Amino acid sequence: MAGHDHEHDHGEGGHAHAAPASPLARRVKALEALLVAKKLVDPASLDALIDTYEHKVGPRNGAQVVARAWVDPAYKARLLDDATAAIAEFGFTGRQGEDMVVVENTPRIHNLVVCTLCSCYPWPVLGLPPAWYKSAPYRSRAVLDPRGVLAEFGTEVADDVEVRVWDSTAELRYLVLPERPTGTEDMGEEELAGLVTRDSMIGVTRARSPAREEPA
Repeated sequence: MAGHDHEHDHGEGGHAHAAPASPLARRVKALEALLVAKKLVDPASLDALIDTYEHKVGPRNGAQVVARAWVDPAYKARLLDDATAAIAEFGFTGRQGEDMVVVENTPRIHNLVVCTLCSCYPWPVLGLPPAWYKSAPYRSRAVLDPRGVLAEFGTEVADDVEVRVWDSTAELRYLVLPERPTGTEDMGEEELAGLVTRDSMIGVTRARSPAREEPA
């Protein structure tokens, strides 16, 4: 964000600089330490929970959904009509994924997802939200200056392309269906899924192009 007042975590493979923990993060750590000291929580269980959402039910799930929609028009139609049911066809269900809406990027429309109130996020398809998604600067500027935010993520959107901002709530979680990159006509689903990033499903970037070498 402007002035680099957010944590640097642009993309799964993006750079990440060490930064002082936020007051909220420090409070969370202090609370965790207290609960562990009182033996009210098991650190191993917490680690297992975090590992599950970071590595097992993370953005790879969402990437599979997107890749299927790219190659299967009937599935794409179901996904746009009833995202919760279509995503459940993969078995991706559970907390924070009960009420899903998928919005499609087109040559004329670019969608961007935010949660202005807190950090509502579709865990079953994207895993845990990145730090910047939860930051106050992103939550405010995504609404006030979406094109500026997109530019900071390196996403240039032409003036004649409409930018739509979707505010996630406790009732609805949004997932962006990015445009299929050109030059991928011969790719299968698994290969296509490798081009779909977490950030492209939030809408701050586009899916990777196979013509460019980019970090995984």
